[in-house]
Amino acid sequence: MPFGFFSSEYSDQGLMDDDSWLAYYYQLCVGNVISILSLTFIIGLKKQFSTMFAPVRFWATVVYLSLLVLTLVLSITLRLFFLSLILVIIQFGALVWYSASYIPYGREIIRRFFGSCITSI
Repeated sequence: MPFGFFSSEYSDQGLMDDDSWLAYYYQLCVGNVISILSLTFIIGLKKQFSTMFAPVRFWATVVYLSLLVLTLVLSITLRLFFLSLILVIIQFGALVWYSASYIPYGREIIRRFFGSCITSI
């Protein structure tokens, strides 16, 4: 989804020599933080963090939050377009994996889907 939006939003800018893509990455990271904190409004901060760092999803949370910070910091400091794009794609995958932990058998469905894709090649 982020890649589709990015390609359609900035398709007319050619090689994107300016830093307009930097604003997109910044907004994406801020939007992801807001989406995580939106559940806090409903269940409370203490319960939100206890469910985020439950043993079932501890590593998914750590990877997702570290990619969120890494994307933001490296996009601002290094300003390398393709590195930032790769980090956003990996961050989106981590978000999907983290979100799947809240769905019963969500991770198992993802594993089976990609397992069947690999075996069919």
